[in-house]
Amino acid sequence: MTPRPLLLLGILLAASSALAQQYRWVDEKGRVHYTDTPPPPSAKSTEKKNLKGNAVGEQQNTQLAKAIKNSPVTLYTHAECKDACQMARDVLNKRGAPFREVTVTTPQQFEELKRISGEITVPVMVVGSYVEKYATTGAFNQALDVAGYPPEGVARPSDQPASR
Repeated sequence: MTPRPLLLLGILLAASSALAQQYRWVDEKGRVHYTDTPPPPSAKSTEKKNLKGNAVGEQQNTQLAKAIKNSPVTLYTHAECKDACQMARDVLNKRGAPFREVTVTTPQQFEELKRISGEITVPVMVVGSYVEKYATTGAFNQALDVAGYPPEGVARPSDQPASR
């Protein structure tokens, strides 16, 4: 074999061993061991460990966390609003931005929407203190950009459905 296939084989073997089951066990002298092979029958306190990721790798994107804290998103919709409201949800979901959806149905909610946006048309996206009432992908993305939300593809996309 040439060096490249050997290197590739070595990498594949290393990667497969990294995904192997991990064990924590204590021997007869009280020493703790972490291995990828099953412990001997004499082992005490045997545990199977799930080591799929570490704390750093599993943390939420810091840019997203900061944007969520400083500029939470509320989306105002209505049951009769289909395409434009779904487009707004899609923009938020593709960017991984969690949002609270208010389906405007009561007189109080209509008054709240009018107070916030000056109108009673939907969808309206409130990002922090900024109100975006122009229902376009570009306008909604720009509102998220200004608030510091990461661009599409940086944060893990979400799949928040329409509220009922």
